[in-house]
Amino acid sequence: MCGIFAALSHHGPVTRQLMLGALEKLRHRGPDGQQHWIDSDERVGLGHTRLAVIDLATGDQPIASEDGKVRVVVNGEFYNHRKIRRALEDRGHRFRTQTDSEILVHLWEDGGVDCLKQLQGEFAFVLWDDTKGVLLAARDRFGVKPLYYAATSDRLYFASEAKALFAAGVLPRWDQQSFFEMCHLYYPQGRTLFDGVSQVPPGHYLIAKSREVRLCKYWDLDYPKRGDPRPERTPGEHITVLREALNEAVRLRLQADVPVACYLSGGLDSSALLGIAAEHSSAPVHAFTVAFNTETFDETIVATESTKHTGAFHHVLTVTPDQIVDHFSDAVWHSETVNPNTNGVAKYLLSEHVRANNFKVVLTGEGADETAAGYDFLARDMMLYNGKEGIQRKRHLSDLRGPGIPNGEGAVSTAFVRERLGFVPSWIDWFAEAAAHSRALWSTTFRGAFADRDPYRSFIDSLDFDGQLFNREPVHQSLYLWNKSMFLNLLLNQLADRMEMAHGIEGRVPYLDEAVVGLLRDMPISIKIRGANGKYVLREAVRPYITDAVYHRRKQAFLAPPPGLQMDGRLHQMLQDLLRSDAMAAVPFFDHRAIVRFLDGIPHLRERSPRSLEGIGNQLVYLASTCVLQQRFAMRQ
Repeated sequence: MCGIFAALSHHGPVTRQLMLGALEKLRHRGPDGQQHWIDSDERVGLGHTRLAVIDLATGDQPIASEDGKVRVVVNGEFYNHRKIRRALEDRGHRFRTQTDSEILVHLWEDGGVDCLKQLQGEFAFVLWDDTKGVLLAARDRFGVKPLYYAATSDRLYFASEAKALFAAGVLPRWDQQSFFEMCHLYYPQGRTLFDGVSQVPPGHYLIAKSREVRLCKYWDLDYPKRGDPRPERTPGEHITVLREALNEAVRLRLQADVPVACYLSGGLDSSALLGIAAEHSSAPVHAFTVAFNTETFDETIVATESTKHTGAFHHVLTVTPDQIVDHFSDAVWHSETVNPNTNGVAKYLLSEHVRANNFKVVLTGEGADETAAGYDFLARDMMLYNGKEGIQRKRHLSDLRGPGIPNGEGAVSTAFVRERLGFVPSWIDWFAEAAAHSRALWSTTFRGAFADRDPYRSFIDSLDFDGQLFNREPVHQSLYLWNKSMFLNLLLNQLADRMEMAHGIEGRVPYLDEAVVGLLRDMPISIKIRGANGKYVLREAVRPYITDAVYHRRKQAFLAPPPGLQMDGRLHQMLQDLLRSDAMAAVPFFDHRAIVRFLDGIPHLRERSPRSLEGIGNQLVYLASTCVLQQRFAMRQ
């Protein structure tokens, strides 16, 4: 896992100074080494900051083909590299290193962009073919590894993080449309909060030749259509094949030339990975858990039972409000996006703790809810739009809670979503309620600029509706939209790659293994969601590896305690100071006087319900993280 930067110039040289300046902003992603290459014409540059995980001795990048005509920089891992390497050697290719990344130059030589179909893992890369004059940039199927790009009048830049693009000369400006869309359901897959900075979307590649740039899709979720034939398996057979696929996914991700640890909460997903990893490990696995002093948010007791069950070494890091204050700005700077909860700061601190204990690689449970339908809001969608009326359904609906479950309050109109899908996914209704609160703080100018815009129309229109959403089950439609917005741009960011790589930690995600995803995608919804409980098939598949407490436990989202409304805590005071500051007044989206009035009214809000108070606290965090982005990146309008 590493940081990558690339430049393709149509006019003027790519200089060493340019490369070094951009790579310095990515040093945290690759603290073990830094290399770059500039072609003899000074029109192409590839740079790499290395986190040494496989082939510690000879795995430096950029990596070249035998004749030096093809070069590549890679962020991520190809878990099937040994099998592919043997086949390439049988075809006459010669390897200089033992690193997994080297297979890419040879696959490209043999098959061009079709090489993407063979890659198994999480990755982002940029490849230059001097003979063809072609640059290829690509990203893994779910977008686990980030890849940004920006075009100026004479250059095309790529980087693992936007801050490296800014170091190369791209101006840090707000993208007001993206901010508008983010307030309603997060911006779609190809956008960012920065004007002129785009993402290579998940499952896509970009080809640049001369001044022509094409963005192409090579993979998508492809949920079954209604009436499509499904694999004919009994429930027990579904459970068995999933268990086998998960074991293989974990086994592959334990491959490394450094020790591999596990992140561990009290939930099903990480507990199962720890249990499976213990089965495949000859020595006790090290597990790392975040603890909070607020009982309702702390999962330490259940996590400790799991480590005893598996014989793992348990490392517990208690995160305090004071630590959140001290590291809030840095965590937001690393994430490069708006944060609605301080859980990202907690993950940032946990990753620092992992690195301090001399680990570089962790297995992490991200993606289980997205592939096995684990969220409560999906169970709600199942009952409302796939289920039948009855007393049992009403009882199950009353059991659902947490993020994504709407309160039934005033909300921004979601009429377009209903028109296109025939229903409104629960999580979008939930976002629409939150958006109504955000809009109350908008400036007159910003509100006027987007008065006639429907954020849900622009989001759905940006996707392949006919190919990926039409004639699918409501739960799968809901999941598809979630995966292309919230999961990609928030959860895989502030709870995964960015907070891990801030301290040079490689997160590996077995639940997003291609074989695991394919099995779960094609299973009937009825075996994924039963009553008010999601992930039924996953829960049964991992039953041998988890404790009874984990097996019977309802899902609890990983959230940090929201900032309290007491006036005497450092965290509350930090938020007050940020939101009353000149930097907040410079953010172009909000009426600063309205924010100050909101802050002045907080002492009168203590009689609200706990859920309402949590929402207010998280709104303060969302506003404060916007202010930090304004400050740290010196954002322009």
